[in-house]
Parts: sequence; C-alpha cells; structure tokens
Amino acid sequence: MKQSLVNCSVSVQVGVSELRLTEGMVGLLRPQFVLFGDSITEQSFRPGGWGTALADTYSRKADIVVRGYGGYNTRWALFLLNHLFPLSCATPPAATTIFFGANDAALQGRTSERQHVPVDEYRENLRKIIHHLKECSPSMVVVLITAPPVDEKGREEYAQAVYGEKARKDPERTNEITGIYARQCVELAKEMHIPFVDIWSKMQETKGWQKLFLSDGLHLTAEGNAIVHKELVEVLKDAGFRAENMLYDFPHHSEIDGDHPEKAFCKKS
Repeated sequence: MKQSLVNCSVSVQVGVSELRLTEGMVGLLRPQFVLFGDSITEQSFRPGGWGTALADTYSRKADIVVRGYGGYNTRWALFLLNHLFPLSCATPPAATTIFFGANDAALQGRTSERQHVPVDEYRENLRKIIHHLKECSPSMVVVLITAPPVDEKGREEYAQAVYGEKARKDPERTNEITGIYARQCVELAKEMHIPFVDIWSKMQETKGWQKLFLSDGLHLTAEGNAIVHKELVEVLKDAGFRAENMLYDFPHHSEIDGDHPEKAFCKKS
C-alpha cells in the first residue's frame, strides 16, 4: 500500500520531525512559521489577508502563527522577544517574518510622533531582533519585510472621513521618509545575508498603487495583501519551504484503507 509517512532522515530534509503517537505509529510535526510585526501583520488573518493566504498555501504542512501588534515600532517590539521567542524553547519556529517600519517612520512633531524611532535606531533594533531569533535557533529562516509605501493623500482622506474637522492638517507619515526606512531594512538584510521582501518598491512598480494596494493610505487592500503573499512565498521557496515538496503531517485520505486504517499510520520500516 502507498505510504506518505517516512523515516526520520527524510523528515529532517523537509524541516519537520517525527511525532510519535503510540508504539509503531508516527506522524509528522509541522514546522511553525511566525509572522511578527505591527498592524499590517495583525490584520493579515482577516478575509483576504496575506497571513490567511499563507496558511492556505501551507495547509497541513506548516502552522502559521500571527504575532502582530497594532501601533508597535521596533523599539517596543524588543520587549516582546523573550516572551514570544524564549531562548529555552525546545521547538522554535522554522521561519519568522519581521514586518516593522510603518510606525517607526512616523514623523516627529505630528500626531503619531510617539511611535517615531530614528532610522539608525530602527536599523539596529532590527539587527537585535534578528540576533535574538538566530540565538533561539541558528537554522531559523528570518525574513525582513519593508514597510509598504505611503499614500499621503489617502491618509488625509481617511483622517477627514474619520475625524471630520478635527482631522490633522499635516501628514503624520510621508512616502519619502518611509522609503528611507525601507532602504535601511533592505541594506541590513543584504549585510546579514538574510532574505527580504522589498514591498515598498514592489508596490510602486504598479500604476495606481495608491488606491489599488492601500485601503487608507497605509494599510493593505486585498490586492495589497496578495502582493505580500506572492513575494513572501517566493522567498520561502528559495529558503527550502516549497509547499508542493513538503509532506503532509498525516496520510491523505486516499491512502487510508477503510478495512485496515491503522496500516496508513504505521511507521514505514
């Protein structure tokens, strides 16, 4: 009978480990991908979100865990590291995305200035996060994602729709400044030889990106989420997580004998 369960040596190749159920029966422990970031990550499991799409891409092959914190910058994210990624963890994530920058790039002297982090500190904070994750697991795949571009007119329209006459008069973020943070993110990734997604640049390659990809000048539409998902999947493929080559955690239903189901779950000798 065709078997989808494999021995331990093959399991290691696909980034998973054997999970022993009962004597003589095994399954595969799914690798875990953690999405760590601000509100753009927090919202990624909404309908049409890039996290939701990622969970679908890796269905039954990897667990996608969202750790998104709306409004957070890299300075505040540092306080979460030991809680979310304890160094004593026996089963650390196989991959982690770091998606910060939109709040760090908030302008000083404007309504969101308490979120502002100077660009040099932003880069060093990213470096600290990466070092912590690599200390947690040297083999962990860490992916940096830049902040998306900012549509200043879209931000103004959103503020007016929400706050009316009380809306701010000056932009609290600009695309130019956010681009500086995005470039620092990319440069750090290249310096540390880790994969990255330059979503700031990628989105602006499309005419009309402001309304197509951004719902309020900053956060993502369904189309914007799709771009993040597409680019991230390509990076994960290059890192060895090609979904079509990864094994299911347990046998496909077509491999289970109705009269002797236990055979499908027996360890292949």
